Amino acid sequence: MTTTRLLTVDAMRCVDETAISSGIAGYTLMRNAGAAVAERARARLPVSGRVLILCGPGNNGGDGFVAGRLLAEGGYAVTLRLLGDAAALSGDAALAAADWRAGGHPVAPALARDEVSGFDLIVDALFGAGLSREIAGEARAVIEAVDRSGTPVLAVDVPSGIDGDTGEVRGIALAAIETVTFVALKPGHLLQPGHSLCGALHVAEIGTGEAALAAGLAAGGAPSFRNGPDLWREVFPRPSAQGHKYTRGHALVLSGPPFKTGAARLAARGALRVGAGLVTMVSPKAAMAENAAHLTAIMLRACDSPDDLDDLLTDERLDTVLIGPGLGIGDTARDLVVVAASAGRKLVLDADALTSFKGQAPLLAEHLRQGEAQAVLTPHAGEFARLFASTGAVEEGLSKIERTRRAAAIAGSVVVLKGSDTVIAAPDGRAAINDHGSPYLGTAGSGDVLGGLIAGLLAQGMAPFEAACAGVWLHGDAGLRHGPGLIAEDIPEMMPEVLAGLLGA
Repeated sequence: MTTTRLLTVDAMRCVDETAISSGIAGYTLMRNAGAAVAERARARLPVSGRVLILCGPGNNGGDGFVAGRLLAEGGYAVTLRLLGDAAALSGDAALAAADWRAGGHPVAPALARDEVSGFDLIVDALFGAGLSREIAGEARAVIEAVDRSGTPVLAVDVPSGIDGDTGEVRGIALAAIETVTFVALKPGHLLQPGHSLCGALHVAEIGTGEAALAAGLAAGGAPSFRNGPDLWREVFPRPSAQGHKYTRGHALVLSGPPFKTGAARLAARGALRVGAGLVTMVSPKAAMAENAAHLTAIMLRACDSPDDLDDLLTDERLDTVLIGPGLGIGDTARDLVVVAASAGRKLVLDADALTSFKGQAPLLAEHLRQGEAQAVLTPHAGEFARLFASTGAVEEGLSKIERTRRAAAIAGSVVVLKGSDTVIAAPDGRAAINDHGSPYLGTAGSGDVLGGLIAGLLAQGMAPFEAACAGVWLHGDAGLRHGPGLIAEDIPEMMPEVLAGLLGA
């Protein structure tokens, strides 16, 4: 049972409750969870290695008790410490503690700060994804001691201190080399800073069953996904033997003025490399020679005003338009967007096109709605804050996925909020979090190529949400495959390798 769907903390509670109400004992689920933790611990421990298990007062701690018992039975040297009063344990956690004691092991209180050295691994079973308060006091002291020890940490559910829904740190959090969670990932596993603190992610089945998962997903509201090919592979464009360049779409990319044309060329190259049949650079006459000196397979048309673009778009074959990279900010940029939207084209709006509507997201949405234009907006955090100022999408306390969902609803468009944890959201509430990428993508022009990839996929007929998700993943895959030394010009040239890997060519 695998899923690209993400479960919120409340949805995971629903999964557990549904499984238990169907007749599966809660302690059976806990034993299965603890066994999964023990299995991952064994994979990281030397023979007869020393492991410290830190248990909290809830079910997360119960998982730790089970893992500790199994590891001790397997010959490992297990030290287990409980944060809290053993007499206060209840439910399944109390049963797990009783089984630990039955093996002749004590339930000792939380360790002193100087007792965390000398272990090969620390299992963090202190707090799970549902933590709803800031960590302080004795718990904070324990976490600080573990962090100072430098000992590798295996986290149960999430590293203690991470909010499972938002990825935010509640005061302090442990950094794990691996996190074992159950049934499905949660948003906090993929959103920063939680993602960077989780280490390798391992999802374990614990016997809840398909019906319980379905109940949890239904209770979780608008669907959230981990971005990946399983989400959009079936609709990814593939050339047919009967096809030709005109059946693979025609993308227009608007160029900026002289000496500011590079961003648009990067975008155009991305659109062509990802499979658009034709790509045309729409350029001011003053920049034509500059662009012509760099372009070969990408065609070039003159365009000095919104009226010129309106004339070009009388050709219905020009069905996708990318506006923004290097374009310049102001009235002309806004008017170019209005013309393209009024023509009902598929649009990718980035950079200067978005900033030109600073604080006017509802106005932009109205232009798109009137023209029945399908649009993908691709802001980074600064552009997002400028565009959606005073709309409710930038309220303090919202998670990144909540902000992006609100923005998509306001804009009536797919919104790609870029970053190391890029979130893609559709107006209908669907959202995907991308963790398939590389820090080497943080280089000038990288986002321009992303806009071109999305435009190229739109031109080939992908729907906006799927095109945006696929473009983000392909972009990330190029970064992973290339690695150190990556510059924006490399990303389009990685597409043959990336696409071959995706399509099995």
